[in-house]
Amino acid sequence: MPGFRRGTDRHFPVTARPSTSGFAFDVGANCGAARAGVFATPHGTVETPCFMPVGTQATVKALDPSDLRAAGAQMILANAYHLHLRPGDDVIASLGGLHSFMAWDGPILTDSGGFQVFSLETLRTVSEDGVEFRSHIDGSKRFFTPESVIEIERNLGADVVMQFDHVIPGQADEERSRDASERSIRWLVRCSAAFSERSDGRQALFPIVQGGIHPHLRAAAAQQIRSFGDWIGYGIGGLSVGEAKRDMYAVLDLLHAELPASRPRYLMGVGFPDDLVQAVRRGVDLFDCVAPTRMGRNGTAFTSEGRVNVRNADLRRDARPLDPACTCSTCSRFSRGYLRHLFVADEVLGLRLLSLHNVHFLVALMRQARQSILDGSFDAWSRDWLARNASMAVLDSSS
Repeated sequence: MPGFRRGTDRHFPVTARPSTSGFAFDVGANCGAARAGVFATPHGTVETPCFMPVGTQATVKALDPSDLRAAGAQMILANAYHLHLRPGDDVIASLGGLHSFMAWDGPILTDSGGFQVFSLETLRTVSEDGVEFRSHIDGSKRFFTPESVIEIERNLGADVVMQFDHVIPGQADEERSRDASERSIRWLVRCSAAFSERSDGRQALFPIVQGGIHPHLRAAAAQQIRSFGDWIGYGIGGLSVGEAKRDMYAVLDLLHAELPASRPRYLMGVGFPDDLVQAVRRGVDLFDCVAPTRMGRNGTAFTSEGRVNVRNADLRRDARPLDPACTCSTCSRFSRGYLRHLFVADEVLGLRLLSLHNVHFLVALMRQARQSILDGSFDAWSRDWLARNASMAVLDSSS
């Protein structure tokens, strides 16, 4: 396929696949299923494994692009559903696209809005044509189809765009999971046709593997998606939506064998530290989640010593940094006592400082995972990290 420097997996006939000369993925090292790669895009390269901060509405809440760069972020995510409703994808297109609009010159991925529409529950109706829903902002009636979503994502101008898919709860039964997975595949065909009509090679379309927690459905979906063409990368959707962690990990184990090793794999909406490490162990390259900024705004921080609630009264006179092992600007300048004061006093700076720290923590965690893969120590590093994390969780629950 044009644009890829290596591809040792079996090659399927490409159906109307446009030139994508700005994209490439190289795996530099493996450690079991884990791999350290480089994903090249028109707006720069991404060293994997990588956590992508979520800028749902063209902003990572409380942070600006210089903060993200300082934290080591390489690629960010924005959401087609939210930006279509406000300010409008046509408005963003008229202002030069997302990169110009939000002053971020690195790679961007846009989620198609499938999860957001799913979250509306009683406000939406799914049919074969698409999804009718009411805006959560003003109640206006809208209709998303695979074709209209691709047009929205084209207007936004992200490097990677996701197909429109049918998302269901993680513990859905087999019949419901099959229906959603097969509909997502049919919608993928329509997304791909709409995408190919006007592709100029500056965007890549990722399909999404659905199938709930049912192994045979996941395997069938992955195989059918691969039969359509040699995609730039693959999304893994429908996880971290209510299923047990062991079920999520089992799906990732299965898909490691079903998805091509020469393409990046993106696990959608997963961002707690232990889940990231577990998923890297199973061959995942890209992640996103709102957890670091949402938890930061609520006063909870990820640290190398476990989670810390900065509202805790015990921190009132605590002069230590939030995380002694962290190099972010929050930890290098401010004490736990000061951070607690900001939250107790409802000062907005507290939200910003904890959001910055949490994003930095997850970005740095993936950087550590990458380095351990490159130097061959990932298995030992990840086992030690997970064991310490589990013991800290026990301490937290008993305190």
